[in-house]
Amino acid sequence: MGQDLKRTLSLPDAISIVAGSMIGCGIFIVSADIARQVNSGLLLIIIWLVAGFITMCGGLSLCELASNITEEGGQYVYLKKIFNEQIAFLYGWTLFLVIQTGTIAAVCVAFAKFFGILVPFINTENLLFHIGFIKLSTQQLFAICTVIFLSYINSRGIKYGVITQNIFTVTKVLSMAGLIVIGLLFGFNAHVLQANFHMPLNFGFSTINIMAVAIVGALFASITWNNITFIAGEVKHPQKNIPKAMICGVSLVVALYLLMNMIYLGVLPFDAIQTAPQDIVAARTMSEIFGTIGKDIIALIIMISAFGCANGMILTGSRVYYKMAKDRAFFRPLALINRKTKVPVNSLWAQCIWICILILWGNYSELLDFVIYASLIFYILVTAGIFVYRRKFPNENKKFKINNFFPVTFLILATYIVICLSIYKPLYTIPGLLITIAGVPVFHIWKKLKNDKS
Repeated sequence: MGQDLKRTLSLPDAISIVAGSMIGCGIFIVSADIARQVNSGLLLIIIWLVAGFITMCGGLSLCELASNITEEGGQYVYLKKIFNEQIAFLYGWTLFLVIQTGTIAAVCVAFAKFFGILVPFINTENLLFHIGFIKLSTQQLFAICTVIFLSYINSRGIKYGVITQNIFTVTKVLSMAGLIVIGLLFGFNAHVLQANFHMPLNFGFSTINIMAVAIVGALFASITWNNITFIAGEVKHPQKNIPKAMICGVSLVVALYLLMNMIYLGVLPFDAIQTAPQDIVAARTMSEIFGTIGKDIIALIIMISAFGCANGMILTGSRVYYKMAKDRAFFRPLALINRKTKVPVNSLWAQCIWICILILWGNYSELLDFVIYASLIFYILVTAGIFVYRRKFPNENKKFKINNFFPVTFLILATYIVICLSIYKPLYTIPGLLITIAGVPVFHIWKKLKNDKS
């Protein structure tokens, strides 16, 4: 357990992890729900613009901590150094319980769902067994096999996980670029775009509040930009490469997301976006251009996006639990580094088992909704921590310092969104807080056991 992780990841690898972890299924789906909430084409594009701006501010802000604190573990390490062990543990606890694992479970089920469009045998109705409340569908089994396969690839060594990540990141970026070009050349209609942008709009304070609630979908279509910090201990020259990877990766994804939504608005009437079958706006857009084959094209692209996203999150998430175990804040065996592969294999497989349980349980998506609120609070905490870090460690050699505009802007906008969610969607906030707060007694039990053994 005394071995450390090796720094083998280059700048292109780091950019691939940032962009590949961010691009999942959200961009192809969430615009339908946002459109229903804001009921305006102009507001839809403003939502994505603001979400991109917030994401950029958050990513740039985190660059300061990432370039100065270069250990693996990301936000867990930052919160521990800036505040205390308990806040850091609560973040790691929530990350393991549902933020990271729940997201991976959701993405892998989405992968299985869209695979089912091409192979109808894979679906929720096709049950392999059903005893009482325990049931297993072919879709769940396929999702579980996907998680196990990706965990196995990453357990063989970081180069295998990174090669997989690079292949799928390049493929899905090119696929999205292809969709944008196809939409622009063969489906784009200036009259449709103009009609969507000139819908009746009463812009006031209530509209701003609606946008603050609706923006959650757009934010969480790209919320995993922080995953590169989890694996900072394996990035070469992290002081330079992590900020560069964040800036390049986030900029690329934000630009793609904006262009994709412009294509939606330029091809489809607004009511078609709002009522897209199963909310898959991208499929409805491609069907408008290619007919029924468009659905199969999008299914394949979403599968590629989901697979690459899940791989990136499996690769990076395991490093946080490894770091917690190394700090004796989690199960000690998870700190094991395999002598041959140089990866935290126990952490990878523990993560794999919990993801599979969430997939079998079937309520992971509800947990994911609940924890959105708690996740935003941790982002606010770590961003505010930048100013605490500067005061607490004034004599440290600062490798990178961000302009105050970015963290302050992020704090203001993210806090406003949290307040609006608290008022308008309390069912998303209270359970999310309870999941996090449930870690408080666990932390004290763990600390007592740790003290008893020392």
